[in-house]
Amino acid sequence: MTYAVEQLFEEIAYVAYHFHWAHEEIISLEHLRRRAFVREIAKINKRLNEMADQEA
Repeated sequence: MTYAVEQLFEEIAYVAYHFHWAHEEIISLEHLRRRAFVREIAKINKRLNEMADQEA
């Protein structure tokens, strides 16, 4: 099974934007580890958005 190039670029951009890691660092991660970082970033963003909603 091949991994969709578009999804790979999306994951790289997402992690790079939030963690400011270099492309080489992110692309060298194993797929499952990179996906784990994507999930954790999403959870952090969700919590922050919920907190902001509660303060509004």
